[in-house]
Amino acid sequence: MASEATRSRILDALGHLLEPVVLVLLKCGVTWREFSDLAKAKFVQVATEEFGIRGRPTNASRVAILTGIDRRDVRKLRLAIAHRRPLDPGFMSKPSQVLDGWFHDGEFLAPSGGPRDLDLEGEHGSFTDLVRRYAPGIPPVAMLKQLKAAAAIQELRNGRLRPIKRAYVPRALNENHIRLWGSVLNDIGTTWEHNLTRAQEQPSWFERRAINLSVDRKDVEAFQSFLEKEGMAFLERVDDWLSTHESKSGEGTRLGAGLYCIQEPRTRRARQRSTSS
Repeated sequence: MASEATRSRILDALGHLLEPVVLVLLKCGVTWREFSDLAKAKFVQVATEEFGIRGRPTNASRVAILTGIDRRDVRKLRLAIAHRRPLDPGFMSKPSQVLDGWFHDGEFLAPSGGPRDLDLEGEHGSFTDLVRRYAPGIPPVAMLKQLKAAAAIQELRNGRLRPIKRAYVPRALNENHIRLWGSVLNDIGTTWEHNLTRAQEQPSWFERRAINLSVDRKDVEAFQSFLEKEGMAFLERVDDWLSTHESKSGEGTRLGAGLYCIQEPRTRRARQRSTSS
């Protein structure tokens, strides 16, 4: 069992890791509840797969002890994971709930059955009424700004509001890029998990960085160009080596190296300026 100091440092490091992850989640309209449900399921999945005895899956009681999750919930989550069922398909973010109500609640539908254009204010059947019904506690003006920013609704010339999308997605991202993002984070995390928890006799996996904390901002683009050229040349040599050592039988292990740019996030710069002023 790790000491309290170690656990505290791990949580601090995890918080640091989560900052860019949460930024992507917020841009895609993923809520804390969806993230929490996923994290809970992953605790159960990893505890089940990695902490069994003699290669067998961990039993529900031990998973409950390791994770702190009630044993009944462990069983439900393992069943959901086994059948790849969504963990909480009924939960939606507040903006998505507003849009869903707009498309399904009879009070906000046109005779044709589709969502009707709404006045911003009014006692019944207005956008303000819609928000109060499906997102109580959220100011209607704040909700309006958020849905406009996500291009989910448009304001017509007559001042009425019309829904364009059924779901709230603040920023549409390329799905292939999202899959790649998940794969890269997993590779980096797997390398560090090995290096942190390996037995003393096991070799560490290569992981190094080259960083300078005070590069002139005017040279950022020049560094990007330098990295594109030199980094690609290095990765091409790695690819040649891997191809030369590829298994002839088609059975082998996934092996490779990653190279990525390090640049101070804009949010961190703003935070540093605010604390220093």
